[in-house]
Amino acid sequence: MILYNVTVNIDDAVHDDWVQWMREIHIPEVLATGLFIENRFCKIEAFEQGGKSYSIQYLSKNREDYERYQNEFAADLQSKHINRYNGKFAAFRTVLEVIDIKSA
Repeated sequence: MILYNVTVNIDDAVHDDWVQWMREIHIPEVLATGLFIENRFCKIEAFEQGGKSYSIQYLSKNREDYERYQNEFAADLQSKHINRYNGKFAAFRTVLEVIDIKSA
């Protein structure tokens, strides 16, 4: 499995709109690609000057699904985010290979 993590620091001036847009539009559009089996939308618990930080995590079954997402969908979905919140956020992406998952 592949965990695709997007960390975003969002400006306080657009924070509430961004959270709503992420929940109602962006995350559902990413999941509608059918290439991820799970999603988590997490607020990072840390003091941030000039905004709040979030981790948006998507789990794919395999590297092929993740790469298909990157090749076919990522640019368009990221450009929608940039166009709506240009200059109001900073983001970086991390790709992790899931080695093991255990539940309590």
